[in-house]
Amino acid sequence: MTLTTPHHHDHQNRLPLPGQEEEKYIQPMADIFKVLSDPTRIRILALLAHEEMCVTCIAEGLKMTHSAISHQLRLLRSAGLVKFTKEGKEVIYSLDDMHVLGLFDQALDHVKHKL
Repeated sequence: MTLTTPHHHDHQNRLPLPGQEEEKYIQPMADIFKVLSDPTRIRILALLAHEEMCVTCIAEGLKMTHSAISHQLRLLRSAGLVKFTKEGKEVIYSLDDMHVLGLFDQALDHVKHKL
């Protein structure tokens, strides 16, 4: 079965089509959007977009507990959106790569366009 799009856009459509080889990417994409659906996680990613931070600094910045932030960071890490490095006993978190920032930029542009 071949799906055709009802109209064409000037930009290249890179979304995977059902029934095509790229369909294997649909569930992982949905998983990323699911993780990004939480405002606290978006706030954490926004902080990390500006600088690498330890859990304590993130918790203080968001006025949340250390354990609550640690839980959210575990989810973000398992989704491949953040990574960490150890500096002595301290764990420093950062965005995994620039693709994460691209997701933010696109979402923010869309929200600003609609408001």
